[in-house]
Amino acid sequence: MRLAVVMNRSFATLFAAGAALCIGLAAIPQIEAADMSRGAYLAKAGDCISCHTAGPEAAPYAGGLPIESPVGIIYSTNITPDPVHGIGRYTLDDFTRAVRDGIAKDGRRLYPAMPYTSFTALSDEDIRALYDYFMHEVGPVSSAPPETRLPFPFNQRVGLFFWDLAFVEHARFKPNEKRSAEWNRGAYLVQSLGHCGACHTPRGFAFQEKAYSEASPHYLSGAVINHWYASNLRGDPASGLGRWREADIVEFLRVGHGGGAMAFGSMTDVVENSMQYLRDDDLKAIALYLKSLPARGEDASYRPEGPEVAVKLAALQRGEVERPGAGLYASFCAKCHRLTGEGKPGHTPKLAGNSLVLADNPTSLIRLLLEGAEPPKTVATPKPHKMPGFAAKFTDGQIAEVLSFIRSSWGNAASPVTTRQVATLRRALRKTP
Repeated sequence: MRLAVVMNRSFATLFAAGAALCIGLAAIPQIEAADMSRGAYLAKAGDCISCHTAGPEAAPYAGGLPIESPVGIIYSTNITPDPVHGIGRYTLDDFTRAVRDGIAKDGRRLYPAMPYTSFTALSDEDIRALYDYFMHEVGPVSSAPPETRLPFPFNQRVGLFFWDLAFVEHARFKPNEKRSAEWNRGAYLVQSLGHCGACHTPRGFAFQEKAYSEASPHYLSGAVINHWYASNLRGDPASGLGRWREADIVEFLRVGHGGGAMAFGSMTDVVENSMQYLRDDDLKAIALYLKSLPARGEDASYRPEGPEVAVKLAALQRGEVERPGAGLYASFCAKCHRLTGEGKPGHTPKLAGNSLVLADNPTSLIRLLLEGAEPPKTVATPKPHKMPGFAAKFTDGQIAEVLSFIRSSWGNAASPVTTRQVATLRRALRKTP
Protein backbone atom coordinates (compact mmCIF):
# COMPACT_ATOMS: atom_id res chain seq x y z
CA MET A 1 0.00 0.00 0.00
CA ARG A 2 1.64 3.23 -1.10
CA LEU A 3 0.25 6.29 0.62
CA ALA A 4 1.24 9.12 -1.71
CA VAL A 5 0.96 11.85 0.84
CA VAL A 6 1.57 15.50 1.27
CA MET A 7 0.06 18.28 -0.81
CA ASN A 8 -2.94 18.43 -3.04
CA ARG A 9 -3.95 21.37 -5.13
CA SER A 10 -6.91 21.61 -7.52
CA PHE A 11 -8.11 24.50 -9.67
CA ALA A 12 -10.89 25.59 -7.31
CA THR A 13 -12.99 28.69 -6.85
CA LEU A 14 -16.18 30.15 -5.41
CA PHE A 15 -18.56 27.49 -6.69
CA ALA A 16 -16.01 24.92 -7.76
CA ALA A 17 -15.25 22.91 -4.67
CA GLY A 18 -12.66 21.22 -6.86
CA ALA A 19 -11.94 20.17 -10.38
CA ALA A 20 -11.45 16.87 -12.12
CA LEU A 21 -8.36 18.16 -13.82
CA CYS A 22 -7.27 16.37 -16.95
CA ILE A 23 -4.61 13.77 -16.45
CA GLY A 24 -2.12 12.82 -19.09
CA LEU A 25 -1.18 16.23 -20.48
CA ALA A 26 2.39 15.48 -19.55
CA ALA A 27 2.49 13.51 -22.78
CA ILE A 28 2.93 16.88 -24.49
CA PRO A 29 6.62 17.17 -25.50
CA GLN A 30 8.85 18.46 -22.73
CA ILE A 31 10.07 22.03 -23.17
CA GLU A 32 12.90 23.58 -21.22
CA ALA A 33 12.25 26.98 -19.62
CA ALA A 34 15.13 28.47 -21.61
CA ASP A 35 13.38 27.52 -24.87
CA MET A 36 10.09 29.23 -24.02
CA SER A 37 8.97 32.77 -24.63
CA ARG A 38 8.15 34.77 -21.54
CA GLY A 39 4.43 34.37 -22.15
CA ALA A 40 4.71 30.61 -22.63
CA TYR A 41 6.67 30.35 -19.38
CA LEU A 42 4.06 32.37 -17.50
CA ALA A 43 1.29 30.17 -18.92
CA LYS A 44 3.16 27.16 -17.55
CA ALA A 45 3.55 28.87 -14.18
CA GLY A 46 -0.20 29.50 -14.14
CA ASP A 47 -1.01 25.91 -15.18
CA CYS A 48 -3.52 27.26 -17.71
CA ILE A 49 -3.44 24.09 -19.79
CA SER A 50 -4.79 21.81 -17.07
CA CYS A 51 -8.19 23.47 -16.85
CA HIS A 52 -8.55 24.79 -20.37
CA THR A 53 -7.97 21.42 -22.05
CA ALA A 54 -10.74 18.83 -22.02
CA GLY A 55 -8.49 15.77 -21.84
CA PRO A 56 -5.32 14.08 -23.07
CA GLU A 57 -6.66 13.73 -26.62
CA ALA A 58 -8.18 17.21 -26.80
CA ALA A 59 -6.69 20.31 -28.40
CA PRO A 60 -4.68 22.37 -25.87
CA TYR A 61 -6.48 25.43 -24.50
CA ALA A 62 -9.70 24.71 -26.44
CA GLY A 63 -11.71 24.43 -23.23
CA GLY A 64 -14.53 22.04 -22.43
CA LEU A 65 -13.18 20.52 -19.22
CA PRO A 66 -16.13 19.82 -16.89
CA ILE A 67 -15.41 21.33 -13.48
CA GLU A 68 -17.51 19.89 -10.70
CA SER A 69 -19.13 22.39 -8.37
CA PRO A 70 -21.71 22.18 -5.57
CA VAL A 71 -24.32 23.71 -7.87
CA GLY A 72 -23.55 21.98 -11.15
CA ILE A 73 -20.92 21.53 -13.83
CA ILE A 74 -18.94 24.54 -15.05
CA TYR A 75 -17.18 24.06 -18.40
CA SER A 76 -13.86 25.76 -19.02
CA THR A 77 -13.64 28.21 -21.92
CA ASN A 78 -11.75 28.13 -25.20
CA ILE A 79 -8.78 30.48 -24.80
CA THR A 80 -7.18 29.86 -28.20
CA PRO A 81 -7.13 32.81 -30.64
CA ASP A 82 -10.10 31.46 -32.60
CA PRO A 83 -12.22 34.54 -33.46
CA VAL A 84 -15.57 32.78 -32.99
CA HIS A 85 -15.24 30.34 -30.11
CA GLY A 86 -12.07 31.61 -28.50
CA ILE A 87 -10.44 34.93 -27.65
CA GLY A 88 -9.26 35.87 -31.13
CA ARG A 89 -11.16 39.17 -31.08
CA TYR A 90 -9.96 40.18 -27.64
CA THR A 91 -7.87 43.32 -27.41
CA LEU A 92 -5.22 43.59 -24.73
CA ASP A 93 -7.72 45.55 -22.62
CA ASP A 94 -10.36 42.84 -23.10
CA PHE A 95 -7.86 40.17 -22.11
CA THR A 96 -6.74 42.14 -19.08
CA ARG A 97 -10.31 42.63 -17.87
CA ALA A 98 -11.06 38.92 -18.25
CA VAL A 99 -7.91 37.74 -16.48
CA ARG A 100 -7.87 40.31 -13.67
CA ASP A 101 -11.56 41.11 -13.21
CA GLY A 102 -13.38 38.00 -14.42
CA ILE A 103 -15.37 39.84 -17.10
CA ALA A 104 -15.60 38.54 -20.67
CA LYS A 105 -15.43 40.74 -23.77
CA ASP A 106 -19.23 40.78 -24.05
CA GLY A 107 -19.58 41.95 -20.44
CA ARG A 108 -20.61 38.61 -18.93
CA ARG A 109 -19.22 37.83 -15.50
CA LEU A 110 -17.04 34.72 -15.50
CA TYR A 111 -17.69 32.11 -12.87
CA PRO A 112 -14.71 32.17 -10.56
CA ALA A 113 -13.73 28.68 -11.65
CA MET A 114 -11.26 30.90 -13.49
CA PRO A 115 -9.18 32.12 -10.53
CA TYR A 116 -9.13 35.77 -11.45
CA THR A 117 -9.28 36.40 -7.71
CA SER A 118 -5.57 35.52 -7.71
CA PHE A 119 -4.72 36.71 -11.23
CA THR A 120 -5.85 40.21 -10.33
CA ALA A 121 -2.42 40.60 -8.70
CA LEU A 122 -0.58 40.10 -12.03
CA SER A 123 1.65 42.90 -13.29
CA ASP A 124 0.96 44.78 -16.53
CA GLU A 125 4.10 43.29 -18.07
CA ASP A 126 3.04 39.72 -17.33
CA ILE A 127 -0.49 40.32 -18.61
CA ARG A 128 0.93 41.62 -21.90
CA ALA A 129 3.32 38.67 -22.20
CA LEU A 130 0.47 36.22 -21.64
CA TYR A 131 -1.67 38.03 -24.19
CA ASP A 132 1.11 37.88 -26.79
CA TYR A 133 1.58 34.18 -26.13
CA PHE A 134 -2.08 33.23 -26.52
CA MET A 135 -2.55 35.43 -29.56
CA HIS A 136 0.61 34.56 -31.46
CA GLU A 137 1.96 31.22 -30.24
CA VAL A 138 -1.17 29.20 -29.49
CA GLY A 139 -2.95 27.78 -32.52
CA PRO A 140 -6.62 28.72 -32.99
CA VAL A 141 -9.11 25.91 -32.44
CA SER A 142 -12.60 26.32 -33.89
CA SER A 143 -14.40 24.39 -31.19
CA ALA A 144 -17.23 25.52 -28.94
CA PRO A 145 -17.09 24.08 -25.41
CA PRO A 146 -20.36 22.88 -23.89
CA GLU A 147 -22.37 25.71 -22.41
CA THR A 148 -22.46 26.02 -18.64
CA ARG A 149 -26.06 25.64 -17.45
CA LEU A 150 -26.40 26.06 -13.72
CA PRO A 151 -29.78 25.99 -11.97
CA PHE A 152 -31.50 29.15 -10.76
CA PRO A 153 -30.36 31.37 -9.11
CA PHE A 154 -26.75 30.49 -9.94
CA ASN A 155 -27.40 30.97 -13.65
CA GLN A 156 -28.01 34.66 -12.96
CA ARG A 157 -24.52 36.02 -13.37
CA VAL A 158 -25.47 39.43 -12.04
CA GLY A 159 -25.09 37.90 -8.60
CA LEU A 160 -21.37 37.54 -9.27
CA PHE A 161 -21.09 41.33 -9.29
CA PHE A 162 -22.09 41.51 -5.63
CA TRP A 163 -19.94 38.52 -4.68
CA ASP A 164 -16.96 40.16 -6.37
CA LEU A 165 -17.69 43.47 -4.67
CA ALA A 166 -17.79 41.81 -1.27
CA PHE A 167 -14.86 39.44 -1.46
CA VAL A 168 -12.30 40.20 -4.19
CA GLU A 169 -9.32 42.45 -3.60
CA HIS A 170 -8.68 44.07 -6.98
CA ALA A 171 -5.07 45.15 -6.53
CA ARG A 172 -1.71 44.49 -8.12
CA PHE A 173 0.96 42.73 -6.11
CA LYS A 174 2.97 45.16 -4.02
CA PRO A 175 6.49 44.10 -3.02
CA ASN A 176 7.31 44.12 0.67
CA GLU A 177 10.23 46.51 1.04
CA LYS A 178 11.32 44.76 4.23
CA ARG A 179 11.84 41.50 2.36
CA SER A 180 14.39 40.37 -0.21
CA ALA A 181 13.83 40.35 -3.97
CA GLU A 182 13.77 36.54 -3.87
CA TRP A 183 11.08 36.48 -1.17
CA ASN A 184 8.96 38.95 -3.14
CA ARG A 185 9.34 36.89 -6.30
CA GLY A 186 8.13 33.81 -4.43
CA ALA A 187 5.22 35.70 -2.89
CA TYR A 188 4.23 37.01 -6.32
CA LEU A 189 4.26 33.56 -7.92
CA VAL A 190 2.34 31.90 -5.08
CA GLN A 191 -0.29 34.63 -4.76
CA SER A 192 -0.87 35.36 -8.47
CA LEU A 193 0.00 32.87 -11.20
CA GLY A 194 0.33 29.92 -8.85
CA HIS A 195 -3.07 30.72 -7.28
CA CYS A 196 -2.13 28.30 -4.50
CA GLY A 197 -4.70 29.81 -2.16
CA ALA A 198 -7.52 28.61 -4.39
CA CYS A 199 -7.15 25.18 -2.83
CA HIS A 200 -4.92 25.55 0.21
CA THR A 201 -6.79 28.43 1.87
CA PRO A 202 -10.03 27.79 3.79
CA ARG A 203 -13.29 29.14 2.37
CA GLY A 204 -15.92 31.27 4.00
CA PHE A 205 -19.72 31.07 4.08
CA ALA A 206 -19.98 32.23 0.44
CA PHE A 207 -17.16 29.95 -0.72
CA GLN A 208 -14.77 32.90 -0.86
CA GLU A 209 -11.12 32.46 0.06
CA LYS A 210 -10.62 33.74 3.59
CA ALA A 211 -7.29 35.35 2.69
CA TYR A 212 -5.15 36.22 -0.31
CA SER A 213 -1.76 36.80 1.30
CA GLU A 214 0.43 36.08 4.31
CA ALA A 215 -1.20 39.04 6.09
CA SER A 216 -3.79 36.57 7.42
CA PRO A 217 -3.09 33.39 9.40
CA HIS A 218 -5.79 31.67 7.33
CA TYR A 219 -3.69 31.93 4.17
CA LEU A 220 -2.52 28.50 2.94
CA SER A 221 -3.50 26.87 6.23
CA GLY A 222 -5.23 23.92 4.49
CA ALA A 223 -8.75 23.25 3.25
CA VAL A 224 -11.06 20.44 2.18
CA ILE A 225 -11.94 20.72 -1.48
CA ASN A 226 -13.67 18.24 -3.77
CA HIS A 227 -13.25 15.46 -1.18
CA TRP A 228 -9.52 16.10 -0.82
CA TYR A 229 -7.69 17.89 1.94
CA ALA A 230 -5.30 20.42 0.41
CA SER A 231 -2.46 20.55 2.89
CA ASN A 232 -1.39 23.18 5.36
CA LEU A 233 1.56 25.00 3.75
CA ARG A 234 2.45 27.11 6.77
CA GLY A 235 5.22 26.57 9.32
CA ASP A 236 3.46 24.14 11.66
CA PRO A 237 6.06 21.49 12.56
CA ALA A 238 3.79 18.45 12.40
CA SER A 239 1.06 19.12 9.83
CA GLY A 240 2.73 21.92 7.86
CA LEU A 241 6.09 22.66 6.28
CA GLY A 242 7.88 23.46 9.51
CA ARG A 243 10.26 20.48 9.26
CA TRP A 244 10.70 20.74 5.51
CA ARG A 245 13.87 22.25 4.09
CA GLU A 246 13.62 24.67 1.19
CA ALA A 247 15.38 22.04 -0.92
CA ASP A 248 12.62 19.54 -0.06
CA ILE A 249 9.96 21.92 -1.35
CA VAL A 250 11.91 22.56 -4.56
CA GLU A 251 12.31 18.83 -5.16
CA PHE A 252 8.62 18.20 -4.45
CA LEU A 253 7.50 20.84 -6.94
CA ARG A 254 9.94 19.72 -9.61
CA VAL A 255 9.42 15.95 -9.54
CA GLY A 256 6.42 15.32 -7.29
CA HIS A 257 8.29 13.92 -4.31
CA GLY A 258 10.34 15.56 -1.60
CA GLY A 259 10.54 15.82 2.13
CA GLY A 260 9.65 12.14 2.31
CA ALA A 261 6.29 12.77 0.64
CA MET A 262 4.71 12.47 -2.81
CA ALA A 263 2.10 14.42 -4.75
CA PHE A 264 -1.33 12.93 -5.33
CA GLY A 265 -4.73 13.83 -6.75
CA SER A 266 -4.82 16.97 -8.86
CA MET A 267 -1.45 18.08 -7.46
CA THR A 268 -0.02 15.58 -9.92
CA ASP A 269 -1.34 17.77 -12.76
CA VAL A 270 0.27 20.82 -11.21
CA VAL A 271 3.65 19.10 -11.12
CA GLU A 272 3.29 17.50 -14.55
CA ASN A 273 1.97 20.51 -16.45
CA SER A 274 3.36 23.44 -14.51
CA MET A 275 5.93 23.22 -11.74
CA GLN A 276 8.42 20.92 -13.43
CA TYR A 277 8.92 23.58 -16.12
CA LEU A 278 9.81 26.40 -13.75
CA ARG A 279 13.37 27.66 -13.45
CA ASP A 280 15.35 26.74 -10.36
CA ASP A 281 15.44 30.34 -9.18
CA ASP A 282 11.65 30.58 -9.25
CA LEU A 283 11.20 27.25 -7.45
CA LYS A 284 13.67 28.39 -4.81
CA ALA A 285 11.82 31.69 -4.44
CA ILE A 286 8.54 29.85 -3.91
CA ALA A 287 10.18 27.63 -1.29
CA LEU A 288 11.69 30.63 0.48
CA TYR A 289 8.32 32.36 0.62
CA LEU A 290 6.46 29.30 1.91
CA LYS A 291 9.08 28.70 4.58
CA SER A 292 8.56 32.25 5.83
CA LEU A 293 4.91 31.63 6.74
CA PRO A 294 4.56 31.21 10.51
CA ALA A 295 2.73 28.33 12.11
CA ARG A 296 -0.96 28.84 12.73
CA GLY A 297 -1.41 26.22 15.45
CA GLU A 298 -2.08 22.49 15.34
CA ASP A 299 -3.29 19.64 17.48
CA ALA A 300 -0.92 16.96 16.18
CA SER A 301 2.74 16.43 17.00
CA TYR A 302 5.71 14.35 15.91
CA ARG A 303 8.10 13.08 18.60
CA PRO A 304 10.16 10.19 17.23
CA GLU A 305 12.51 10.29 20.23
CA GLY A 306 9.81 9.24 22.70
CA PRO A 307 10.60 6.06 24.69
CA GLU A 308 7.35 4.37 23.68
CA VAL A 309 8.25 4.65 19.98
CA ALA A 310 11.00 2.03 20.15
CA VAL A 311 8.82 -0.29 22.24
CA LYS A 312 5.95 -0.19 19.76
CA LEU A 313 8.29 -0.64 16.78
CA ALA A 314 9.99 -3.63 18.37
CA ALA A 315 6.61 -5.25 19.00
CA LEU A 316 5.61 -4.69 15.38
CA GLN A 317 8.87 -6.17 14.12
CA ARG A 318 8.35 -9.25 16.30
CA GLY A 319 4.92 -9.74 14.81
CA GLU A 320 3.03 -8.71 17.93
CA VAL A 321 0.08 -6.96 16.34
CA GLU A 322 -2.43 -6.59 19.14
CA ARG A 323 -2.90 -2.88 18.42
CA PRO A 324 -5.92 -2.25 16.12
CA GLY A 325 -4.70 -1.76 12.57
CA ALA A 326 -1.19 -3.10 13.20
CA GLY A 327 -1.88 -6.44 11.54
CA LEU A 328 -3.38 -4.80 8.46
CA TYR A 329 -0.41 -2.48 8.22
CA ALA A 330 2.10 -5.31 8.51
CA SER A 331 0.27 -7.38 5.90
CA PHE A 332 -0.60 -4.77 3.29
CA CYS A 333 1.47 -1.64 3.85
CA ALA A 334 4.86 -2.55 5.25
CA LYS A 335 6.20 -4.00 2.00
CA CYS A 336 6.32 -0.49 0.50
CA HIS A 337 6.32 1.79 3.53
CA ARG A 338 8.39 -0.54 5.76
CA LEU A 339 7.67 -1.53 9.33
CA THR A 340 9.58 1.56 10.43
CA GLY A 341 7.27 3.86 8.43
CA GLU A 342 10.32 5.25 6.62
CA GLY A 343 9.17 4.36 3.10
CA LYS A 344 11.63 4.24 0.21
CA PRO A 345 13.11 7.59 -0.91
CA GLY A 346 11.93 8.51 -4.39
CA HIS A 347 9.72 5.45 -4.48
CA THR A 348 7.20 5.51 -1.64
CA PRO A 349 6.72 8.29 0.92
CA LYS A 350 7.50 8.21 4.59
CA LEU A 351 4.60 7.79 6.97
CA ALA A 352 6.65 8.59 10.06
CA GLY A 353 6.37 12.35 10.51
CA ASN A 354 4.65 12.91 7.17
CA SER A 355 2.85 16.25 7.34
CA LEU A 356 -0.32 14.97 5.69
CA VAL A 357 -0.43 11.90 7.93
CA LEU A 358 -0.42 14.39 10.81
CA ALA A 359 -2.98 16.76 9.29
CA ASP A 360 -5.88 17.77 11.49
CA ASN A 361 -8.22 16.59 8.74
CA PRO A 362 -7.72 12.98 7.51
CA THR A 363 -9.87 13.29 4.36
CA SER A 364 -7.00 12.84 1.91
CA LEU A 365 -5.60 9.86 3.80
CA ILE A 366 -8.98 8.15 3.68
CA ARG A 367 -9.43 8.88 -0.02
CA LEU A 368 -5.95 7.66 -0.88
CA LEU A 369 -6.60 4.37 0.87
CA LEU A 370 -9.97 3.99 -0.84
CA GLU A 371 -8.94 4.94 -4.37
CA GLY A 372 -5.18 4.70 -4.55
CA ALA A 373 -3.06 7.24 -6.40
CA GLU A 374 -0.51 7.67 -9.15
CA PRO A 375 2.31 10.19 -8.62
CA PRO A 376 3.28 12.64 -11.38
CA LYS A 377 5.12 11.63 -14.53
CA THR A 378 8.04 13.98 -15.04
CA VAL A 379 11.33 13.98 -16.89
CA ALA A 380 12.98 12.80 -13.68
CA THR A 381 10.27 10.24 -12.84
CA PRO A 382 8.86 8.90 -16.13
CA LYS A 383 7.47 5.70 -14.54
CA PRO A 384 6.09 6.48 -11.09
CA HIS A 385 4.92 3.71 -8.81
CA LYS A 386 1.16 3.60 -8.44
CA MET A 387 -0.55 3.01 -5.12
CA PRO A 388 -3.52 0.62 -5.38
CA GLY A 389 -6.89 1.38 -3.87
CA PHE A 390 -8.37 -0.75 -1.07
CA ALA A 391 -12.04 0.22 -1.23
CA ALA A 392 -13.08 -3.32 -2.17
CA LYS A 393 -10.63 -5.05 0.15
CA PHE A 394 -11.07 -3.13 3.42
CA THR A 395 -14.23 -2.33 5.35
CA ASP A 396 -14.83 1.16 6.69
CA GLY A 397 -13.80 -0.04 10.13
CA GLN A 398 -10.57 -1.59 8.85
CA ILE A 399 -9.60 1.60 7.00
CA ALA A 400 -10.25 3.61 10.15
CA GLU A 401 -8.12 1.20 12.19
CA VAL A 402 -5.10 1.13 9.88
CA LEU A 403 -5.09 4.90 9.42
CA SER A 404 -5.44 5.44 13.15
CA PHE A 405 -2.49 3.10 13.62
CA ILE A 406 -0.41 5.08 11.13
CA ARG A 407 -1.36 8.40 12.78
CA SER A 408 -0.22 7.11 16.20
CA SER A 409 2.97 5.20 15.37
CA TRP A 410 6.70 6.04 14.98
CA GLY A 411 6.27 9.24 16.98
CA ASN A 412 3.17 10.39 15.10
CA ALA A 413 0.49 11.80 17.38
CA ALA A 414 -2.71 12.78 15.56
CA SER A 415 -6.37 12.17 16.26
CA PRO A 416 -7.74 8.73 15.30
CA VAL A 417 -9.79 8.20 12.16
CA THR A 418 -13.36 7.08 12.81
CA THR A 419 -15.45 4.54 10.96
CA ARG A 420 -18.05 7.25 10.42
CA GLN A 421 -15.53 9.49 8.65
CA VAL A 422 -14.62 6.69 6.28
CA ALA A 423 -18.23 5.73 5.58
CA THR A 424 -19.24 9.34 4.93
CA LEU A 425 -16.44 9.90 2.43
CA ARG A 426 -17.04 6.57 0.71
CA ARG A 427 -20.70 7.53 0.15
CA ALA A 428 -19.75 10.97 -1.11
CA LEU A 429 -17.26 9.56 -3.62
CA ARG A 430 -19.89 7.19 -4.98
CA LYS A 431 -22.12 10.19 -5.74
CA THR A 432 -19.35 12.12 -7.47
CA PRO A 433 -19.93 12.12 -11.27
